[in-house]
Amino acid sequence: MTFSEQFLSEAKQIIDALDRQAIERVVAILAGTRSSGGRLFILGVGGSAANASHAVNDFRKIASIEAYAPTDNVSELTTRTNDERWASVFEAWLRVSRLKSEDTLLVFSVGGGSREKNVSPNLVAALEYAKTVGAKITGIVGRDGGYTAKAADACVIVPTVNPAHITPHAEAFQAVVWHLIVSHPSLKQAETKWESVATPC
Repeated sequence: MTFSEQFLSEAKQIIDALDRQAIERVVAILAGTRSSGGRLFILGVGGSAANASHAVNDFRKIASIEAYAPTDNVSELTTRTNDERWASVFEAWLRVSRLKSEDTLLVFSVGGGSREKNVSPNLVAALEYAKTVGAKITGIVGRDGGYTAKAADACVIVPTVNPAHITPHAEAFQAVVWHLIVSHPSLKQAETKWESVATPC
């Protein structure tokens, strides 16, 4: 088996093992967020931050949900990191945004954050703050989901099928799952471009 065959075989296994009900629970929370006039804040670090930026576009344009990613504002992110501390950047951003109970957080992360291991402590602090205001918490994460899975109202965990590929699979399937979510009939409100112009074969 070539590496390509192995990697794609692992992807098939992940698709088969994804928790469909967890995805539906995330969809239901996001539908409620939109209907109540709440906002969606998408948090991610590294590759997950890039996914968050893309997902903000999709949730706004396709699902008509007011959505933001703190990492899209590099000036604020870096000045808070420099002047305050990395662990508090998301929490501080959410405080200024006046996070409220009608809002929802969506976390993209490989490990889900861990204060004990000092991995993505900024995610942990943001989720702890969200709980104090009663905001909903959702996530698409890898491994065991870390703190995100423990704190979330609904969380999709990308199953580990090969410990050597936890990160690439987790970040790739964040995109698969969020595209499923914005395409879900309970959320989709705008046709995507190529589907709207395609001619039947």
